Amino acid sequence: MIIPEVLLADQMQSKSLATRVAEYACSSENAFKELIHCYLSEDHKLAQRAAYSLSIAARKKIDLMQPYVGILVDQLKRNDVHDAVIRNSARILEEIEIPEQFHGEVMDACFGFIQNRQTAIAIRAFSLTILYRLSLIYPEIKNELCYIIVENIDYETAAFRSRGTKILAALNKKTK
Repeated sequence: MIIPEVLLADQMQSKSLATRVAEYACSSENAFKELIHCYLSEDHKLAQRAAYSLSIAARKKIDLMQPYVGILVDQLKRNDVHDAVIRNSARILEEIEIPEQFHGEVMDACFGFIQNRQTAIAIRAFSLTILYRLSLIYPEIKNELCYIIVENIDYETAAFRSRGTKILAALNKKTK
């Protein structure tokens, strides 16, 4: 399989196609590296489609993703990529153990996302979970996270309210 050709062959991306590419990418380190290369492509359409496959592949074989965590973190800081690239980067980071060396950068990016209502809601929701998980390591960010959620919850979408409410409950349970 030549991943870029497969990802760009159809007019629309489908879940089945993304899953097929992800399964192929999980078959070897070289195939996974090819998917990463597509994810980093300057071709926005290719990067967008690769991001979806990458998030599926990362869930299937998280060990293949570990060497590329720094790349995911770098993608969070970009403003010249499609939201799908950032969304899927955050989705993966939400589910994996983030190496300590990236904690500060990830916290900065995620706090920026949740405070910016122009950011896509999925990115903001994933960022809430990432910050919650990091607050278990860095309790000093709990107050800021709680404050942001409480101050904004009445003005947010259902997805933000739902995730924010669950995180507030979990944080309150942890402090008791």
